[in-house]
Amino acid sequence: MPRSLRPRRPVKKALKSQEEIDEMVRRMKAESTSTVNYRERSLKIHGWICAKCGRDFELNNLHLLTVHHKDGNHNNNPADGSNWENLCTYCHDDEHSRSLLGDYLSGQDKDD
Repeated sequence: MPRSLRPRRPVKKALKSQEEIDEMVRRMKAESTSTVNYRERSLKIHGWICAKCGRDFELNNLHLLTVHHKDGNHNNNPADGSNWENLCTYCHDDEHSRSLLGDYLSGQDKDD
């Protein structure tokens, strides 16, 4: 059997202190809640409607409404929602494919 496919013995890792564990848990909770939180805030601010095609959404199809970051930076989540727009999945895909098509047509997509 080749060496790279052999089962490996478990490596003993140094245990983390309680303070390190608490800090990791705090960081993970903050990251997970901020992601969910900005979608909920965007839905409250902008409503359950696609900003591009105007389609209205109900609770049973709300999962098809996404939050688009206008500047493309997913970490830029201002409280006033100025960097967000709610787009249906079809318009969201269209929005992102337009930049890909523009890069292709302008020749910027070449890997030189």
